Amino acid sequence: MVNNEQPSRTALMSAAARAAHLLVDAAPPIFADTLARRLLGEQADELLGYHQAYGDHPVLSGARTAAVTRSRYTEDRLAELAGQGVDQYVILGAGLDSFAFRSEPTGSVRVFEVDRPATQHWKQAVLARAGVAVPPSVGFVAVDFEQLSARTLADGLARAGFEPGRPALVSWLGVTMYLSREAIGRTLAAVGGLAPGTELVVEHLLPAGQRDEAGQAYADVVMAAAAEQGEPWRTFLTAEEMAGLLRESGLRPAGSVGQREALPAAEWERADSLRPFELSVLTRASVPAR
Repeated sequence: MVNNEQPSRTALMSAAARAAHLLVDAAPPIFADTLARRLLGEQADELLGYHQAYGDHPVLSGARTAAVTRSRYTEDRLAELAGQGVDQYVILGAGLDSFAFRSEPTGSVRVFEVDRPATQHWKQAVLARAGVAVPPSVGFVAVDFEQLSARTLADGLARAGFEPGRPALVSWLGVTMYLSREAIGRTLAAVGGLAPGTELVVEHLLPAGQRDEAGQAYADVVMAAAAEQGEPWRTFLTAEEMAGLLRESGLRPAGSVGQREALPAAEWERADSLRPFELSVLTRASVPAR
C-alpha cells in the first residue's frame, strides 16, 4: 500500500482535497487547512491542478466534501473537549493531517500521530523542507493497523509520552474502509482499553443499500480507482453494525451523523458545488467508567 518514498495515494488525495477547498470553493470555507498544500510537497501543483481545472466534477467535489466535513466535525469536538480539560489527542491513521502544526486555539493539547512508518518519515521530511517545526507536544507512533493490538497501541503511545491514566480524544478518519472487520475490531478494543472518559470519533462507509444516488455514484468511481492503486475498500458498516462492534470492544456508542448532520444546516446553503451525500458516517463513542 505504501513504499519507502511516500505515503499512500489516499493520504495524498485527502490532503489535496483539504488544500483545494480553500482554492476552488466559495467562502466561507467549511474547514481551513492552511498547511495541507505544503504537506503535498513536490506533488502539490499536480494534485491541486485537477481540482482547479475540474473542481465541479462530482468525484472531486465529493472528495472535498468528505475531507473537510469530517475534519471540521472532529476538530470542533476536540475544541469542546479541550475546553473541558481533555489535553490529549490521538490521531489513528494520521496520514497528512496538519492539526498538530497549525493549532493555536487548542495549543495546550498533546497530539499523538499513529500511522505507518513510511508515511510518518515522508511527512516529517516534507515538514522539514517546508520549514515547519515539529512542536515538542507532538509524538509519532508507528503501527500496522492489520497487526494492531491493545498492547502495541498502549506501548507505542506510552513511548511517545501519552499519559494512560488521563482521557483523550481519539480520531480515526478515512481508514476503516481499507481494513478487515477483524482489524477494525482489534483497533476498537485497543481504544476501549484507554482511560475512562476517552472519546472516539470514527468514520466508516455505509453498505450499498444505504447510500443515496450521489453516494453510490461517488463510490462506483472511487472504489474502482482505489483498488487499481492497491488500496481496495474492504469493509462497509451500517450505523447499527458499528455500534455493535463498539460495544463488543468495551466502548459506549454515542450516536452517528452523516455529512449533512455533521454541520449546521445553514452551512450547506453554498454557492459552490459542495453538497452532502450519503456514503460516510461519523460515529462517536466513549470509554465508560470501569
